[in-house]
Amino acid sequence: MTKLSSIADYVTDKISSNDIALREYVTTDCILQNKKGREIATNLPPQSCCLTCYQRGDVLIANIRPYLKKVWFADIDGGASSDVLVFRAKEGHSPSFLYAVLLQDSFFDYVMQGAKGSKMPRGDKEQILRYEMPTLSCSEESIGTFFLNLDQKIRLNEQINQNLEAMAKQLYDYWFVQFDFPNEDGKPYKSSGGAMVWNEELKREIPQGWSNMSIGDYAPCKSGYAFKSKDFGGKGLPVIKIGNIQENYTLDMTDSQCIDLFNKTLFLAKRYDLVIAMTGATIGKFAISQSNYWVNQRVGRFDLGDRPLSRLGFLFNSLKQEYFREQVFQIACGCAQPNISAEQIDSISILKPNDVILNQFNKLCEPLLELQSENYLQIEELTKQRDELLPLLMNGQVSVNSDLSAH
Repeated sequence: MTKLSSIADYVTDKISSNDIALREYVTTDCILQNKKGREIATNLPPQSCCLTCYQRGDVLIANIRPYLKKVWFADIDGGASSDVLVFRAKEGHSPSFLYAVLLQDSFFDYVMQGAKGSKMPRGDKEQILRYEMPTLSCSEESIGTFFLNLDQKIRLNEQINQNLEAMAKQLYDYWFVQFDFPNEDGKPYKSSGGAMVWNEELKREIPQGWSNMSIGDYAPCKSGYAFKSKDFGGKGLPVIKIGNIQENYTLDMTDSQCIDLFNKTLFLAKRYDLVIAMTGATIGKFAISQSNYWVNQRVGRFDLGDRPLSRLGFLFNSLKQEYFREQVFQIACGCAQPNISAEQIDSISILKPNDVILNQFNKLCEPLLELQSENYLQIEELTKQRDELLPLLMNGQVSVNSDLSAH
């Protein structure tokens, strides 16, 4: 066995926050949970300060609440806040292998064993460096390159999905916010002088002949089931809870509990169904289900019928509009624990285009959403393979073909 300290050091070099761009600034908040890389920070520090100076090839780990498994392999140079640990591979050791070591669930479990504090546990820097690894049967470079390639494939799929989603949103904005959907002559409706009328319910002008409808008219919201703790087990279908619904309209079902013996399909979210959090800090967040899941109490499921994909595009993008979230908070306010019922969600008004334009938009969204779904499923499978293979490779139970790892 060998210790982490034999292959890596902490970076202690400093850089001023005045000398980096926003995209180069890394905090614990912008490193994503469950090994999903990082996003761009929302802002630089309000006052000039010293940051840890990281460089391309370093591995950054958020040291607050290590159980969140926040880790990023740096592909640029920049500066990190004080609660981000920056590891650098020692000379003669592979940076990508160091990343593979720090990706392991066993590493984060080890860090939590030495963490200090209950509400906001922090890893013990000295204890972390004592993390033990088995002696390898194949080269560091082979293992590191293999997992870096796997990780880059996951990130690429995520970027493709972001672009697909942006395309659908742009089309929605063009057709249903600017109202420049194609008229009968194929020209932009409003820009070409299309008639507009005031809609009192929506408090805006909309195309003549259009109106408003309640969400319940388009896709009624159905409440989930109040599962008891005794219902949960290790087998069966996973259960969606409010905490599984992410900001990016996806479900993170990592470590979700399962229900085995249950047959009430009314509480089943199928592929392409839309689910929404109906309570707590996550209220109003919604996501597309990519598989079959049971829906727990305080999670709603929109009933899009037998072919949800054919009607998903319009509702999905309508719920992204600011007025939807505003109405959710307006209904839910005034409680210590904000709640909204399925009936209240059903009552929220949204735009009702004419059937021709509505069907045309949904049809254009179908292939985009279908490709997104395929990518999400591939991401899930690749992530599962990565996390299962890591300990096997580290323990020498399997090895990487050096030729394959280079591709």
